Parts: sequence; structure tokens; C-alpha cells
Amino acid sequence: MIEVTEHIAIPDDELNFEFVRSGGPGGQKVNKTSSAVVLKFNVRDSPSIPGDVKDRIGIIAGSSLSGDGILVIHSRKYRSQVRNRENAIQKLVKIVRKAAVKQRKRLTTMPTFASEKERLKGKRMRGLVKKNRRFNSSEDDFE
Repeated sequence: MIEVTEHIAIPDDELNFEFVRSGGPGGQKVNKTSSAVVLKFNVRDSPSIPGDVKDRIGIIAGSSLSGDGILVIHSRKYRSQVRNRENAIQKLVKIVRKAAVKQRKRLTTMPTFASEKERLKGKRMRGLVKKNRRFNSSEDDFE
């Protein structure tokens, strides 16, 4: 059982681990061991994740979440299978914790009377600057 928050815990049987060969350095042993980990977690059908959190996981995870609702996390940071497995679980916990936090709705506010006056004053000043740049044609200029 993985404790994510005080209200959310993910049972181990909901996690599916695959061990694959990892690229990168490793010498002679690199083509023999499957040290990279692919963690698959079915977010859509998980009874341990509340509905609103599932929706936010979809937004946070982005392309890591398949169309079937399966979250796929890759971990190949370490040469050890055990450490990569722990790293994948940490990534999952980080995503779920971030999704568990509800964002506050922004309260709409009105500008103050003084700030509105200041804004209109600035617009008038800018308009005067532009007006003074115009070419004033008079009959005396063409003689």
C-alpha cells in the first residue's frame, strides 16, 4: 500500500511493473539486464483515486496518460532495478499529490476609482503626444 495523501492510498496490486533493457552506459552487462522500469497505473478504473483527482491527473500527466486512462511512467535513471522501481513510484506519488490539491478559484475584482482615473489620464497624455506629432499644414508652408 502506497500512502499518497492522508485520504488517498494506492494498493500494490493496482500497479503494473515491466522491466526492460535500459540504454546508456553499463559496459558488458548492459545488454543482459533489464534494469529500466515501466510503471503502468490504470487511473480511470482505480477505485482508490477520487473522480476530481482523476480529472486533474489527466491534465498534469499530459502525454503520459493514454487514451485508455493508463498512466505510463518510465524510469531508467539508475543501473539498479530496485532503485528504478522506487523512482517510478516516487514519480507516481508526485503526480497524484499535485493532482490532489484543489486550485482556488480567482475572485474577480473591480479596479479602484483612482486606478481607473490614472489609466484614463495616461491614455489622454498618450493621445496628446500622438496628436502633436501630426504635420500641421497651412497655406504659408506651400508658398
